[in-house]
Amino acid sequence: MAFQFEILATDPSGARLGRLTTPHGTIETPAFMPVGTAATVKGQTQQDLEELGVQILLSNTYHLYLRPGHELIRELGGLHEFMSWPRPILTDSGGYQVFSLSALRKVTDDGVTFRSHLDGSEHFLSPEKALEIQIALGSDICMVLDECIEAPSSEACARVAAQRTLDWARRSHDFFERHGNSGRQMVFGIVQGGTHANLRRENGSAVVDLDFPGYAIGGLAVGESHAVTCDMTDAAAAVLPVDKPRYLMGVGMPEQIVDYVRLGIDMMDCVLPTRSARHGCLFTSHGRVLIRNARYARDARPLDENCDCRVCQRYSRAYLRHLYSTGEFLAVILNTHHNLYFYLDTMRKIREAIRFGNLERFRSDLQARLT
Repeated sequence: MAFQFEILATDPSGARLGRLTTPHGTIETPAFMPVGTAATVKGQTQQDLEELGVQILLSNTYHLYLRPGHELIRELGGLHEFMSWPRPILTDSGGYQVFSLSALRKVTDDGVTFRSHLDGSEHFLSPEKALEIQIALGSDICMVLDECIEAPSSEACARVAAQRTLDWARRSHDFFERHGNSGRQMVFGIVQGGTHANLRRENGSAVVDLDFPGYAIGGLAVGESHAVTCDMTDAAAAVLPVDKPRYLMGVGMPEQIVDYVRLGIDMMDCVLPTRSARHGCLFTSHGRVLIRNARYARDARPLDENCDCRVCQRYSRAYLRHLYSTGEFLAVILNTHHNLYFYLDTMRKIREAIRFGNLERFRSDLQARLT
C-alpha cells in the first residue's frame, strides 16, 4: 500500500506514537511540519532541511497557484521535482489565505471569488479547483477547501461556516474519486465549528461519515486562548477515528505542542519558528531569547548550551546579536536553523516520552522551563 498509518504505542495521557507511510517516505508521528509557503522554507536550503531531519514540509496552494502556477509546476514534474525535495509534502487548500483577504474576497456556497494580493487580478476558488491545483502539484497529502472564520464568532456564524465546510468536503471527496489517484495522494477532511464544542463534535462526526483517509482540525489558534484551543481540539478529536491520522492546523508555541499531542494529535504545522527567527526571537531550553537586546552584545556563550544544533555549537550570542543588529542575511539563516532544530528536537523528545510512557513528566518539565 502506498499509504498506511500505524499506531505503534500509546501513552497513559492519550498521546499516540505512530508511523505514516507515503510514496515519498515515512513520517514518524507526532510530527511537526515546517511551513514552506512558496515551495521554500525561508532562510534554509533543502539540504539544510534534510540535515535537520525534516520529515514532511507544508506548502501553500494559494501562493503556488498565483505564482508560478500549478500547470507550470505540473509540466516540470510536480512540486517534489520542482523544488528538489524528495520527502513527503502536504499542501493546504489555500482557504486560510483567501479568507484572510477579507476586503478582497466574496464567499458563496459555490466557492470564493478573490483578488490576488500580487496584482489585483480576480480568481475563483471552488472546492474542486482547490483539489485540481493540488493534484497538479502532486503533494502527498491534499487538504479540502474550508471556510475559516474569526474568533470569537457567534454560534450561528460558526454553524453556517461549518455546514459550508462540510458541503465543500463532500464535493472535494467526490471530485477526488473521479479525478485523483489514491495510490499517489491522500485527501484530509477538515473539521470546523469555531469555539463551540457542540459544533465541533457535530461537524467532526459528519466529516468522518465521508470516510477520508485522514482528518484535520482547522480554524483554531486564530485569537482564542490556548485553553480554548485545547478544549475545541479535544471535542473534535473525540469523534475522529482512532486508526487515522489527525492534523491540528497552524499551531503552536513549543510549550503548547505537547498539550496537543496529549489530545491525540499526530501532525502540526506553524510559521512561528521561521517567522520568529526573522524577528530575532529565538527559542531555547530556558525560554525565549530576543537576540537584539543589548545584554547580549558581549555574551560569549552559545545561544543554548543544551542545544546540539550547528548554530549553538559554533556561534556566540554576541555574534548572533551583531548579525541581527546589522541586518545581515546570515542572521535569518542561523536564527531559522536554530528555531527549526528546537521545534523538531522537541518533537523527537515527545515521541521518545510517548514510547516510554512518561509524557506527563516530560510535559511538566518542558512547561516549567519555557513558561
